[in-house]
Amino acid sequence: MRKKILFLAGMIACSSLAGAQEISKTWVADKGNGTYQNPVLHADYSDPDVCAAGDDFYMTASSFNCIPGIPILHSKDLVNWSLVNYALPVQEPEPFFDKAQHGKGVWAPAIRFHNGEFYIYWGDPDYGIYMIKTKDPKGKWS
Repeated sequence: MRKKILFLAGMIACSSLAGAQEISKTWVADKGNGTYQNPVLHADYSDPDVCAAGDDFYMTASSFNCIPGIPILHSKDLVNWSLVNYALPVQEPEPFFDKAQHGKGVWAPAIRFHNGEFYIYWGDPDYGIYMIKTKDPKGKWS
């Protein structure tokens, strides 16, 4: 009997909210007046790492076993970020990573810029240390 009452109470609560409309607002950290509010990124970018290249900043983060992997974000001011690429279209060895697996894949990548090239390094406890590079972070990575 108690379960039926709880079920009915839940249904009444849901039906009373059905008519309400909520306007979704995109999170923007930049207040437009030279200040910002935290979080700068209202998203889950685990283990972020940032590098500077001239007047630009590039960030990457863990992608674990998700493909495309290794997101590449760009910013001019460290507040306003946009997703511009994924550095890893396929995760090797492909037969192993072809299925979802908890706790596997790309953890804590590090992005660096040196002599006109971008490098990303990451360790995989099952397969070793990887490195990919490019001259254009918005283009293809090796």
